[in-house]
Amino acid sequence: MSEPTGTADPAVPAGPASIEEVLDRARTGLRRIGPAEARRAAREDGALLVDIRYQQQRERDGTIPGALQIERNELEWRLDPRGSHKIPEATDHDRRIVVFCNEGYASSLAAASLQQLGLHRATDLEGGFQAWREAGLPVEH
Repeated sequence: MSEPTGTADPAVPAGPASIEEVLDRARTGLRRIGPAEARRAAREDGALLVDIRYQQQRERDGTIPGALQIERNELEWRLDPRGSHKIPEATDHDRRIVVFCNEGYASSLAAASLQQLGLHRATDLEGGFQAWREAGLPVEH
């Protein structure tokens, strides 16, 4: 059997990666935004704010008014504009989407995954819901 002749992608490590390395790679393709910019994007530019936190976290801490609540395991299925299980707000690949989790870690991975679907304006909220709340922005209980 002969050795493969193609070259490996230098952006992908040859061996196993730690979650920190995976997170760093995911974030290289994102222009992460803070709470004030996320609020402005939703209010002025029609960006979708998407809450991927667990229901228990939303019940405990509250929610961001107007944010869509989509469980992480359904995210790509619901936001793929060509998908059979898309939500009505998943209108096209140019829609700006700001994903947030509790503290801004899982949301980075989720936003990178959305970019792989061609949702090139997907990003995440730096610091997550906790940063939004600490900034004194509106929260519903």
